Amino acid sequence: MNEYRTHNCGELRIQNVGETIKLAGWVQRIRNLGAMKFIDLRDQFGITQIIISENEELQEQAKDLVTECVISVKGLVAERSNKNSKIPTGDIEIQAENIEVLGKCKNVLPFEVNSEKIDISSVREDLRLEYRFLDLRNEKIHRNILLRSKIMKFLRDKMDELGFSEIQTPILANSSPEGARDFLVPSRLHPGEFYALPQAPQQFKQLLMVSGFDKYFQIAPCFRDEDPRADRAPGEFYQLDFEMSFATQEDVFKVLEEVFTSTFKHFTNWKVDEGPFIRIPYREAMEKYGSDKPDLRNPLIIQDVTSVFEGTEFNAFKDKTIKAIIVPNGAEQGRKFFDNMTEFAVNELGAKGLAWAKFDTESNVSGGIAKFITEDVKAKLIELGAKPNDSIFFVADEFKTAQKIAGGLRIELANRLDLVEKNVYRFCLIVDFPMYELSDEGTVDFNHNPFSMPQGGMEALLNKDPLEILAYQYDVVCNGFEVASGAVRNHNPEIMVKAFEIAGYPEEEVEKRFGALYNAFQYGTPPHAGAAPGLDRMVMLIANEPNIREVIAFPKNKKAQDALMGAPSTVTEQQLKDIHIRVVEKE
Repeated sequence: MNEYRTHNCGELRIQNVGETIKLAGWVQRIRNLGAMKFIDLRDQFGITQIIISENEELQEQAKDLVTECVISVKGLVAERSNKNSKIPTGDIEIQAENIEVLGKCKNVLPFEVNSEKIDISSVREDLRLEYRFLDLRNEKIHRNILLRSKIMKFLRDKMDELGFSEIQTPILANSSPEGARDFLVPSRLHPGEFYALPQAPQQFKQLLMVSGFDKYFQIAPCFRDEDPRADRAPGEFYQLDFEMSFATQEDVFKVLEEVFTSTFKHFTNWKVDEGPFIRIPYREAMEKYGSDKPDLRNPLIIQDVTSVFEGTEFNAFKDKTIKAIIVPNGAEQGRKFFDNMTEFAVNELGAKGLAWAKFDTESNVSGGIAKFITEDVKAKLIELGAKPNDSIFFVADEFKTAQKIAGGLRIELANRLDLVEKNVYRFCLIVDFPMYELSDEGTVDFNHNPFSMPQGGMEALLNKDPLEILAYQYDVVCNGFEVASGAVRNHNPEIMVKAFEIAGYPEEEVEKRFGALYNAFQYGTPPHAGAAPGLDRMVMLIANEPNIREVIAFPKNKKAQDALMGAPSTVTEQQLKDIHIRVVEKE
C-alpha cells in the first residue's frame, strides 16, 4: 500500500503465510512472556497478533511500547500454533523483523479504550465526550460511526434509484418559524442583521419544486436551539430531506415505506414491518396510547372509562377524565408491584395518585379501589376486555393530563412486566394532525408544520373552528420514536395567507418573513409534498443504541456543549466589534 503498510490489520489469512508484509496501527494489548512479547495490533479493519522475539535489536525497539501508541511493523506471516477463532486473522501471526513507533502515547489514558476490558457506557459521559477521539477508538462506538457511513451511502443510492436528484441548499438562511429557536449568525457586512441556521431546508425545497425540479433530496444538516434528550441531539442533527412535485400524500407514503423497509432490512436481522404501514389518526393515537409516538411492540392500550364511573362515590374520580389500562394476568403481581407503580406515577409522571383493582380467577374484584367497583361498573369493565386474573390501572385528571400520564404508565407497565416485543421494528404512520392548537397564552398557533395544506383547503379555513381543522401532516413512528415527519405543502398563496392569518400573522408579515416563497407562489406552483426521515434516529435504532449520542461522531453533551472543542466559547472584543455585537452582563 505505502511505506507504512502493505496490508491492513484485518485482511491477512492462512494463504499469506510466508509473505513479508508491513502493518500499521494502534497497540491494543501487550503480553510479556519472558523474553518474548505478544502484541495485538489494531486498525479500523481488525486485529493481528505480532510476535517480538528475543532479538536484542527488536527488544530495544519495543521497550517503550504502551497501549494505544501507533506503530508500523515489518515481518513474516506465520501460521499460529494456538489459533484464535474469535477473529478473522486468528490463523496467522506476524513474526516481527522491524518496529517503528509512529505516534507515541505520552499520557495516561483517562479511561480504557479496549472494549474487552471495559463497557464504555460505564465511563462518565462528560469524560468520554472530552476525550471523544479516544472514545471513538472503542470498537462498539467506532462500529456505530462506520454503520452510519454505510447507511448514508445506502440512502443516497436508494433515493437515486427512486428518481430523486441530490441538491444542496444554503446553511446561512433567514429566520423562519419551524417549532424551535433559531441559531442566529450576525452579519459583518450588514450591521444589525442576522442570518439564521436552517431548522430545516423547508422553504428552499419548496422553491425547488416551484423551479421545476421533479424530485429533490439531500442529507441535510438542521439546527435547532432546543433542549437535549436521549433521542435528540442538541443543536444540530441530520435528516434525509426530500420533496416531490405533483405528489399526493399517498405518493410520499410509498417512498417512506420503501426507504425505511429496505434500509432496516439491509442493516439488521430483526423482523421489519413492510409497507403499507399501519395508519393511525393523531387523535386515535392520543386516545389509545397517550402519545403521538406509540410503540406498537407494547400490547397495552388505554381506554376512556369516564362514562363507566358516571355517578361514582369515589371522590378522586368525580368530574375527572378517567383512563384505564387493562393488564393481562396482572393480578398475579404482589402488592409491592402496585405500590411501586403508584410511586412511579406520582413521582415521575406527576399524577395525584394511581387507582387499581384486581380480577381473580372467578372475576371477583379485590384490592385498590375494589369497593367502588359496583356490579354495574364491573360488567362494563368486562365488556371493555377485563378478564379473570387481569389487573386494571386507573388515571383520573384533566383530559390532557390524564392522557399524558396514562401514556407514560402504559410504557412503564410494559417495561416492568416484560411485555414489549423483542427483535422487531414496528412502524406506523400517524396521520390527520390538527392544523392548529392553543398556545400556553390561549392563542391559536400552528400545531405542526406551518407550510402544510389544510384538509378542506380554503373552505375549511373560512368556515371551520380552527381547532377542528385537520392538516395533511404525517409522522413515521418506529418502536416509540418519531423517525420522519412530513406534509402535503400549501402551494396556493391565498390559502397560505389565510392559514397564517388564523395563527396571528398578517399578510404583510407573511410577505416579509417568507417573501421568496410568497413571491414564487405567484408564478405557477405545482402541488407538492415531502418528508424528512431523521438520519441520527434511524442509525440509533438500527444500532440498537439507547442514546443518540452513541451514533454521532462528535455530539454535544446534555448542556448542549462541545466538551472536546470547548464550544460555545467566548470570543475576542475585536471579533465582536467586527460583527457589531456587544455583550451585556446580566443584572
